[in-house]
Amino acid sequence: MTETTVYLDNAATTRVTDNVLSAMLPWLKEGYGNASALYSLARKSAIALNKARALCAEILGCESRNVYFTSGGTESDNTAIFGAAQAARLSGRRHFITTAFEHHAVLEPMKRLASEGFDITYLPVYDDGVVRPSDLEAAIRPETSFVSVMSANNEIGTIQPVSELAGICRERGIVFHTDAVQAVGNIPVSASDVDMLSLSGHKLHAPKGIGIFCAKDPYPMLLGGSQQGGRRAGTENIAAIVGLAEALRASAENMDAKNARLLPLRDRLISEISRIPGAKLNGCRERRLACNVNFSFPGHESETMILKLDLKGIAVSGGSACASGSLEPSHVLSAIGCSYDEARSSLRISMSDLTSEADIDAFLKALPECL
Repeated sequence: MTETTVYLDNAATTRVTDNVLSAMLPWLKEGYGNASALYSLARKSAIALNKARALCAEILGCESRNVYFTSGGTESDNTAIFGAAQAARLSGRRHFITTAFEHHAVLEPMKRLASEGFDITYLPVYDDGVVRPSDLEAAIRPETSFVSVMSANNEIGTIQPVSELAGICRERGIVFHTDAVQAVGNIPVSASDVDMLSLSGHKLHAPKGIGIFCAKDPYPMLLGGSQQGGRRAGTENIAAIVGLAEALRASAENMDAKNARLLPLRDRLISEISRIPGAKLNGCRERRLACNVNFSFPGHESETMILKLDLKGIAVSGGSACASGSLEPSHVLSAIGCSYDEARSSLRISMSDLTSEADIDAFLKALPECL
């Protein structure tokens, strides 16, 4: 098996960094106490839990009591939507709004609610992959109670006007949720701008299996214990929570420097790949994350290109890792108007603060050879 030497699939997952691992190790070994118990070993875990929650809240711009630790972005998204559905059943306001290119962790719950009699409106995202506030205003009805729009798209990296969209909902008494999984650590994000926010640790160098759901008074997610105010039962994973807090801290402190370094690399990728005959950039060139590039190469299958690059030790993807193996074209690319051929011939190149210029050199050298 070829060893991966150039990793450019950070939108799928990131490597746990040394500082995060160092923060976690004591809680995997000596600090193994259950934070709900009363003896001193357990109290140390409880103190670490409270400190981590306070740090996460400070970085995200919300109160500590509004931070709930989950297993990741999918659980957090599901919690937001199904919790809103419970409130909607009581109020009778069963109209929800989202976009056509949300992550499947939003779209699949919406699909289930539609089968249960909810009315779901999917906002268009156009060829630039950006939601128009005017479209949201036009879609709102008296019975609208919930809106979910991601902060940044996981495949094409386009950044949405979340503050403006949330403001429209706030004026009308509509709950607004954002999936900020791709945004946190890459652009400034404030939980105070929205009613509910989801994030996932493994997108910003924390381990897999840990995430956050920010909300003021969420519907209980898991029942069976009094942990996290009875809203999300289950013994807390202190090591992962501490790791997530450290990852959030580091990403907040390093964000400006990271983006200043990645932006020229992103623009170089766009410029040089654009010279390849037939290559087509997907999504807005300017209003996108500094770490994301997505191109289609009509006439070439994504899977074939990915495997050829893998043989050269380079890891990229064809889109969302959650849809890997699907024979259907990317719903994100279809939503922005790509043809079937364009959607089936895409590559997503996603960087992190560990990506070097040498990595980009190697990719740009290998790509034409693989085509």
